[in-house]
Amino acid sequence: MTTSILLIAGGIVLLLVLHSTWVRFRREHGERAKEVWEDVAALGDDLVPASIHPYIDPDICIGSAACVQACPEHDVIGLVHGRAQLINPLACVGHGACAAACPVDAISLVFGTAKRGVELPIIDPTFQTSQEGVYVVGELGGMGLIRNAITQGREVGEYIAENERRGEGEILDAIVIGAGPAGISATLSLMEQKLRVLLLEREDFGGTIMHYPRAKVVMTGVLEIPRYGKVRKRTMKKEGLVELWNDIREKTNMPVRTGELVELLARDGDHWLVRASSQDFRAANVVLALGRRGSPRKLDVPGEELPKVYYRLIEPEMFRDQHVLIVGGGNAAAECALALVGVPGTANPKGGGCASVSISYRRAEFARLRGQVREQLEAAIAEKRVRALMETNVTALSELEVTLERNDGSTFSIYNDSVIIQIGGTPPTQLLSVFGVATETKYGEA
Repeated sequence: MTTSILLIAGGIVLLLVLHSTWVRFRREHGERAKEVWEDVAALGDDLVPASIHPYIDPDICIGSAACVQACPEHDVIGLVHGRAQLINPLACVGHGACAAACPVDAISLVFGTAKRGVELPIIDPTFQTSQEGVYVVGELGGMGLIRNAITQGREVGEYIAENERRGEGEILDAIVIGAGPAGISATLSLMEQKLRVLLLEREDFGGTIMHYPRAKVVMTGVLEIPRYGKVRKRTMKKEGLVELWNDIREKTNMPVRTGELVELLARDGDHWLVRASSQDFRAANVVLALGRRGSPRKLDVPGEELPKVYYRLIEPEMFRDQHVLIVGGGNAAAECALALVGVPGTANPKGGGCASVSISYRRAEFARLRGQVREQLEAAIAEKRVRALMETNVTALSELEVTLERNDGSTFSIYNDSVIIQIGGTPPTQLLSVFGVATETKYGEA
């Protein structure tokens, strides 16, 4: 009897401890989530993810926090006033785990917001556009996650194999444009279906991922790659994924041509003419797997044509011993700064191998960052490894200086060897219009 009473009492104490811990977690998380949400809300409604993202119905949400725990990016969704809230939209990669985890179906996956839309190509369930035989897969169609892009690439190969459009003679069955995850998967899927295919890429095999900073985590989840098999690593950094792409290319003997900028896509009888840098190609089907990076946006200031100006960071070591300025306030800019301060060297013990690393941003706060990136950047700034030049705009560049303007109109100059501009790019939907592919603007719609 005494033992039973003790067991019951112990169970009650354990439940009280667990409940207290849970209440404390919700309170602390709620306070932090509210801070992030207020920072992002202050920037207005221009913070719209380019890819699919969650919409949370506040009338249905019960505040279980299941979506918060399920999100692999962290600090995308938080509990604000006891209800789930999309607190940092631009950190979302369209994973969809939050919607699957919600116990009351309060989350739906949408594009854009009620006030600000996202322009996307119009595609049917087989990924075919308004142009017969032209397909769009991956990030260009709004799917930002690598696993989703690979899945779409595999499926579009199967759909093309099912239709009757085929090439004859020198006319290929299909041309895939863009050698990122979606394009690689589509090419392998078409090869698996015994179709004649060619993959064209304007830069390096691997797509946008090749321009990510070192050690960036680029994948979550198991991948099923056509003709290659299952990749069981649930997370992978850039270097690991690059090794995977190279291994796939070697073992599958993929027909790839890099350095081919596609300038024209036009109908030529019953097939398509693809005009690239080196020559014209023809195919019965074309798969556009271009991504959404497009052409980099420029500052349009005097001196931007100097060779010291870059629009991406590939090898941080090339900036060793230099005074570097990064322009921008998004994840790409922050990750550049973190990559640069991580370069080994003796020029600046606190800041790594660079003589100095500064970041110029037009706003007062870095509210557009993923949780972990934001924490790392703020720590680097606090430790004086990165100098934050907030509420500034670059107005001119010279060989050894950068001139910046503060919000009050005053200007100042800093010594500088290199500038890395990370302020986004021209959307590839403009290219779609040139190709004759119809688009539509999504306003908070699936």
